[in-house]
Amino acid sequence: MERGSHAHTHDPRNETVGIYVNGRIVPRPEATVSVFDSGFLLGDGVWEGIRLHNGHLVHIDEHMDRLYEGAKAIDLDIGLTRQEMIQAIEATCRANDMDTGVHIRLVVSRGEKSTPYQSPAANIGGPTIVIIPEWKQPDPAVLERGMTLFTVHVHRGAPDVQDPMWNSLSKLNCIAACIQANKAGADEALMLDPHGFVATCNSTHFFVVRGDEIWTSSGRYCIHGITRATVIEQGRANGYTVREKDFSLTEVYGADEAFVTGTFAGLIPVGSVDGRTLGDGGRGPVTKHLQEAYAEWLEHRYPAQDRS
Repeated sequence: MERGSHAHTHDPRNETVGIYVNGRIVPRPEATVSVFDSGFLLGDGVWEGIRLHNGHLVHIDEHMDRLYEGAKAIDLDIGLTRQEMIQAIEATCRANDMDTGVHIRLVVSRGEKSTPYQSPAANIGGPTIVIIPEWKQPDPAVLERGMTLFTVHVHRGAPDVQDPMWNSLSKLNCIAACIQANKAGADEALMLDPHGFVATCNSTHFFVVRGDEIWTSSGRYCIHGITRATVIEQGRANGYTVREKDFSLTEVYGADEAFVTGTFAGLIPVGSVDGRTLGDGGRGPVTKHLQEAYAEWLEHRYPAQDRS
């Protein structure tokens, strides 16, 4: 069962959901790719997590920016224009009669290989494109109770190792971080940058509240967070001083509150880090205020549509 930032309520409709695989929408049990696929063999590809809310693909332009920039960086030809990709996502949602409360995983790999080998020269044909939509709502208890974090020995790398800006299928460093945190009894991992400053979590972005200021990392060693950017914007619009800066674990342990952000759940409180309780260990007033502000922004930006 998922825990932490991706904890959600079970929806039986997902057992037979239609999944897009290279231009065809097939029932979940029939959605497969080749064992020679670059994503399966090597984690060679890029992906996005996208939210469908009130019939709208939330932040779709920003998601396409990130997807296509990452693909260009690894010299991967997606084979569809941005608009064609958006149309494929929308068609997949329509085929499932989905309107809201949906989380979509878009995966693009370099495609099938003639033999298991790293070089793209071994690839044959075009990319593999998979769109997995699920009815998926965050666990309300987690949104109020929050998560626990554990700082792991697995650091975020520098751009000359594997650029942390890539939203790549090669997530083993984050998986290792997640495993270490789970083994320590925590929900998610807090990861440091190569200099020992706080960078990000293994699947979400991290913020602390200290006095009348909100801090998040410099952003140099984490993926460009789309929800993170919106929360920074909303924090400032609601009168908070929000700083993107280097800070240490000592400053985390002394924080009044903390929270994480992500596409799926928005904002989730953090009650403790490495066994140190933050505030009263629950959702603090600033986190609650920002959760409400984000929800209001979401409804205003992506209002319900008249389907009559």
